Amino acid sequence: MITLEHIVAARARCDEVRRADKTVALVPTMGFFHEGHLTLMRTARAAHDLVVVSLFVNPTQFGPSEDLDAYPRDPEGDAKAAAGEGVDVLFAPTVAEMYPRPGLTTVTVSEVAKGLCGISRPHHFGGVATVVTKLFSIVGPCTAYFGKKDFQQLVVVRRLVEDLNLPIEVVGVSTVRERDGLAMSSRNAYLVPDERHAATVLFRALTAAIETMSGGERDASRVRAVAADLIVAEPMANLEYVEVVRADDLAPVDQLEDGVEHVIAMAVRIGTTRLIDNATFTIAAGSVNADLPSLDPL
Repeated sequence: MITLEHIVAARARCDEVRRADKTVALVPTMGFFHEGHLTLMRTARAAHDLVVVSLFVNPTQFGPSEDLDAYPRDPEGDAKAAAGEGVDVLFAPTVAEMYPRPGLTTVTVSEVAKGLCGISRPHHFGGVATVVTKLFSIVGPCTAYFGKKDFQQLVVVRRLVEDLNLPIEVVGVSTVRERDGLAMSSRNAYLVPDERHAATVLFRALTAAIETMSGGERDASRVRAVAADLIVAEPMANLEYVEVVRADDLAPVDQLEDGVEHVIAMAVRIGTTRLIDNATFTIAAGSVNADLPSLDPL
């Protein structure tokens, strides 16, 4: 693995590989790698000739009161982990490299960025869309891998690529979870032991919602209430939202339709740590097929 800090070098390496009729994969990250990140790398490694992992804590997607300065970082550990997964290029630019002067150009993806996390973080997805567009420009035509845990981000990026006719294939990879169901996230490092235990309420709420639908419930508001009631009952949890929306455009729904992919998504604060989670599901012939695992006994 080589580590590159400069845009011109990363672009040249990717162009060189494509000139040899080989394929390029990109895994965009903000570092502090966990098994979810490593799964993205393995998925990319299995399908492509050159795997590029970007490691950049993007300041433009953090609000003024958010955790940019405190965001967990471990660049040496990340480099070792990426090399262990067979990554070819670790692209780790500085802020000055990515933003040499204040940008006058931003990328906004409307509608799909407005709801869910966009309500409490109104500038977040503009920062995401802009930095992802920059990464796509640097790496060039490729397949880009994103985790489904950040489902709204995945939808934003897919719509960005579609609307701007970018030569990028976007692949969503299922959420990787701890044995007790907690979705892996760099922000889990903020949780003290009691909070870590309380955080399992997100997975329990998703599971209860899916079980309610498996029992025949098709009213989206009642499905939301089942999940919300569980979260509100957890003393350490502060519910920001639970919503049931269409998976392709994140439009809210009243009744769940057969054959349509939906997602139940939530944001919850455990102490001061904001966690998100979701489950995608499709109903067919009375059966609910959800992207949510059954847990092995601990």
